Amino acid sequence: QVQLVESGGGLVQPGGSLRLSCAASGIIVSSNTMRWYRQAPGKEREWVAIMSSGGDTNYPESVKGRFTISRDNAKNTVYLQMNSLKPEDTAVYYCNVFTSRSYWGQGTQVTVSS
Repeated sequence: QVQLVESGGGLVQPGGSLRLSCAASGIIVSSNTMRWYRQAPGKEREWVAIMSSGGDTNYPESVKGRFTISRDNAKNTVYLQMNSLKPEDTAVYYCNVFTSRSYWGQGTQVTVSS
């Protein structure tokens, strides 16, 4: 049974940083393409980071240079380091993996506000 559990969200001021974690079970993160998505109120879910099994990463322009995806193979956990946060980064952030089907975590709320 695949399970993804996100944590690390919270309230942060503009310009601040947060690190999100996604603890996985039922899969090996280093053997799969892992993704982070976010969904703001009234908006569609959008991807914000991807890491392939080979370690290649990619980001949309909206977060490139500010967000970094990484993984800890020993902990079977994927991270999203978010720096220089902006109010428009406010959203629920989700971890995702596709194996036989798409799996999602429960999400973690990130609020960027002064």
